[in-house]
Amino acid sequence: MQLIQTILALIVTLGILVTIHEFGHFWVARRCGVKVLRFSVGFGKPLFSWYDSKGTEFAVAAIPLGGYVKMLDEREGPVPEDQRHEAFTSKPPSRRIAIAAAGPAANFIFAIFAYWLLGVVGFTTLAPVVGEVSQDSIAGQMGLSEGMEIYAIDGHEVNSWREINMRLLERAGEHGEVAFSVGEDGSRRALTGNLGGWRLSDDNPNPVALFGLEPWRPAVPAVLGEIVSGGRAEAAGLQAGDHVTAVNGDPVADWFELVEYIQGAPEQTLTLTISRQDNVISVPVTPAVREGEDGEPSGFVGAGVSQVGWPDDMLRDISFGPLAAIPNAVSETWADTRLTFVAIHKMITGLLSPTNLSGPITIARVAEASVSSGFEDFVRFLAYLSVSLGVLNLLPIPVLDGGHIVYYTIEAIRRKPLSEQAQAFGLRIGMALILTLMVFALYNDLMRL
Repeated sequence: MQLIQTILALIVTLGILVTIHEFGHFWVARRCGVKVLRFSVGFGKPLFSWYDSKGTEFAVAAIPLGGYVKMLDEREGPVPEDQRHEAFTSKPPSRRIAIAAAGPAANFIFAIFAYWLLGVVGFTTLAPVVGEVSQDSIAGQMGLSEGMEIYAIDGHEVNSWREINMRLLERAGEHGEVAFSVGEDGSRRALTGNLGGWRLSDDNPNPVALFGLEPWRPAVPAVLGEIVSGGRAEAAGLQAGDHVTAVNGDPVADWFELVEYIQGAPEQTLTLTISRQDNVISVPVTPAVREGEDGEPSGFVGAGVSQVGWPDDMLRDISFGPLAAIPNAVSETWADTRLTFVAIHKMITGLLSPTNLSGPITIARVAEASVSSGFEDFVRFLAYLSVSLGVLNLLPIPVLDGGHIVYYTIEAIRRKPLSEQAQAFGLRIGMALILTLMVFALYNDLMRL
C-alpha cells in the first residue's frame, strides 16, 4: 500500500511541476506568434488527449517523468509556406530566448506563489532551541549548549531549523570562523567557532547533525498510545495509557529506551513494570519478530506511543498579510535559488559529495513523506523542487533550456546561428552529461534503499 502511495505522490508532484514548467514555454510561445502543435505532460504514447480551438493537442502520456511542448519547427520537417511565419525557427533570437527562459521562469513564479500562500495561510515552526550538543564537535567547541536559542548565523537572522540547515550548508567545506548569535535566560550573546574545512559526510548530509547539534525536543515518556488489534501487546493485556517504568526490573527512562528493549528481544519474554491508574503491575509480553532496517531480526509488540505536546514557548506561529507575504515569498524563493547554486558549486569543487544527488526514487519517497506530513510540508517541498528544476534547466548545458539560451544569444551576437555541426556536437555532449547524471542519481537512490 505504501509503495502505491509513494508512486502516486511522485506522479502528482512531477505532474504539477512539469505542467507549470511546460506551461511557461507554451504561454510565451503563443504570445510570440509560434504555433504550438502539442503540449504533453509525460513522455511516450498519450493515454488521452484533446485539441483546443487553435489546433494544439494537449496530452497526458504514459511515462510521468517529464513533458514537452512541441512547436512548429523547420528543423523537424517541411513547413507550409503560409505557416512559415508561425514557425519557431522564423522568430528572432530574442523571442526564442524568451520562450526558452519561460519554463524556468514559471518554476520560480510558482515557488513565489507557493511561499506567498503559506505566508497568508500561516504556519507553525519550531523555535531553533538547542537540544543535545556533541562536545567534540564544532558546536561543542564554540560553547553551544542545551537550552540556547539560535537567533542568527553569520549576521543572518534564522527563525527555524530549516533556515539553520541552509546557512550551515552554505559554509560546508569552508575554513575560517562561523558566528552565532544565541540567547539563554533572556540574554543574548555572540559565539564563534573555527570551521577548519568542515565537510558534510557522504552518508549523512544533515548539516545540523554534523555540526554537532540536535534540536530540542520534549521528553517522550514510555506511555502507550494506540494498541494494535491482534498484536502481542493486546494479547498480553496492555492498554492505552499504560506507563512502562521498567523492563525485567531495569528502569526505563523514556519511550526510545523501551523501543530498544523490545526491538532487541524478538520472541523473548519480557516482564514490563506498568503504572496503571495509580496501580503498579507486572505484565509479561513476548515481542513478535520481523526484519529490521539493518536486515537483522527485530522485535515488535504492536503498540504506539502516546502523543506528546510541544510547549507553547517552543512554537512560532508565522503569518503575513496578502501584501506583506509577497516580499517574504520572494526572499524564500531567492534563498532556495541561492542554496541550489551553492550546492552545485560545492559539488563541482569537491566540497560537497556528489552522492547527495537524488533521482526519482528519492523524490518519490520525500514527496510521499511530505504529503503524509500535511499541507505545509507538501507545499514547501513543491516550492523547493520547483526552484531546483528552474535552476537546473538554466544551466548552460545543451539539451537544457540554458543551453538553448546560450545558442540563441551567440546567434544574436554573431547575427547568424552556429553551424549545424557545432550544435549537433554540443547536443551529443549535453545528452551524454545529462544521461550520466541521471544514471548516477539513480545509483545513489538505489544505494540509499
